[in-house]
Amino acid sequence: MASTASIAALSSFSSLSLGRSLPLKPRVLQSSTLVPLFGSSKLFSLSHPIRAGNDKDIDTSFFDNFDPNADVPFDPPTPPEGYVPPPSFDELPPETEEDITTAYEEIYGPAYSGVSVLGNDVYVMDAHLKKSSGGFLGRRKKEKPNDGFEERVVQVRRVTKVVKGGKKLSFRAIVVVGDKNGQVGIGVGKAKEVVDAIAKSATNARRNIVTVPMTKYSTFPHRSDGDYGAAKVMLRPASPGTGVIAGGAVRIVLEMAGVANALGKQLRSKNALNNARATVVAIQKMRQFRDVARERGIPMEELWK
Repeated sequence: MASTASIAALSSFSSLSLGRSLPLKPRVLQSSTLVPLFGSSKLFSLSHPIRAGNDKDIDTSFFDNFDPNADVPFDPPTPPEGYVPPPSFDELPPETEEDITTAYEEIYGPAYSGVSVLGNDVYVMDAHLKKSSGGFLGRRKKEKPNDGFEERVVQVRRVTKVVKGGKKLSFRAIVVVGDKNGQVGIGVGKAKEVVDAIAKSATNARRNIVTVPMTKYSTFPHRSDGDYGAAKVMLRPASPGTGVIAGGAVRIVLEMAGVANALGKQLRSKNALNNARATVVAIQKMRQFRDVARERGIPMEELWK
């Protein structure tokens, strides 16, 4: 019993030393080397070093006549009959601009140039809802339209609506959008979240775009006053280099419209929404000199006579 246990222990020790996992079972070993048994003073003889695996299963006959330092000639296979090699890259005919546009659209999709070679809708991304990564409970948000308008938040307030069950809280946002090239709009939106309220107000502002008449010096053609509710706004043209001298919502509206030199004043109420709308009313009262000359049927030079 002691001899069998010792052989099993030697087998497990040899398998661990060689990094191989083999089942522990006693093996019949021939004696030629003296090895002391564990827990005993007797010597046990081995005919060869203990090996856990069988090296006879590995075929190494391929490397018997192989010289790693020898020069091996390159002998490619013979091409089949009738094989025609493809033309070189330099020999191909030049691609047309339409071919390049088609290949680009197949890989990256339609561009925002307004032209689609494959007949796709170039503005399809503006109408689709994209799921936000990491949003609260997988909230879905709408991508901002790429129409060239910039957005500026004028005011965000928490408002309440009294209903039968109590008060209903929500947020109201005032946003001014403009391309800083004579186009500006004001919008209002309400929602339970601030982000949703800003998005709704920006959409509403894009539906109320007005054109601002300006001279070559980026100022107003003449004076104008606007009233909306209890608010009254006064707008005056200014010389080049003056800048926009105004405050509150009036300044934001003029900057988003692209006015570089102007004077603005809030005369009555300080309500941001009414002052912004009063500014738009004053802008809509303005007319260009060429429009007045066209209505009168006279050349522009006679307007100053």
